[in-house]
Amino acid sequence: MRKRSPSFSLSSYGSGWSANRRIAIVTCVVAALLAIAGIVALLTGGGNSHQAPDEARPAPADSPSSSEAAPKPSSGSGSVPKPPQIAEPVAYAKAAARMLWSYDTRDTSRDQQLAGMRAWMTTETKYADWASVTGQVPDPVLWSRMADQDQHATASVTEGHYPSAFKAALADDPSAITEAYIYVVTVNGKQTLSWKKGGGGAEERAVTLAVQCRPNHDCTLAAIAPSVTQ
Repeated sequence: MRKRSPSFSLSSYGSGWSANRRIAIVTCVVAALLAIAGIVALLTGGGNSHQAPDEARPAPADSPSSSEAAPKPSSGSGSVPKPPQIAEPVAYAKAAARMLWSYDTRDTSRDQQLAGMRAWMTTETKYADWASVTGQVPDPVLWSRMADQDQHATASVTEGHYPSAFKAALADDPSAITEAYIYVVTVNGKQTLSWKKGGGGAEERAVTLAVQCRPNHDCTLAAIAPSVTQ
């Protein structure tokens, strides 16, 4: 029988894109594609996102403020990996998903986790939805509880792809992407959680990300979608 702990899944925490960022992305990234229902639905949310198992899902009230500022770089990034130098959207999204699904409270504070995640974000504030990323991280009290149990998680990625609606929109108007060069990518994989006394479990994961990849630049993360679109 699997032992239970106050476990947590970074992939299922939070409520998704903020309204202001959602509007900016829709307006500036795919303004020429608003007539395509699939893209509108993708960027404005709707439906249910992939959920974690019951023991890994905290109550919504524990969500940190969407306006939470990123920790100063001096706090370090603990076990959070540095963003890779990748210029291909799907490859970067796969690396970002692996980062989002992995954490280690044994050697990484909550501030370090946030600082490490912030390093993956685009520096173009017009497109960066930091709130959608901070929404993946539990509040300080819950993080402390997780640390008491030595909770940590690793992740593997099985595949990444452009959702069919996004591909159809690009095919219809290829030039629309050139405003912000933000690509929509869905990644599938598995998260494995572990904690004290041999406790643990595994769960299939899926996430849809907005990744910015300007020509001749490495990719960066722009936002995490509120629901998964295949």
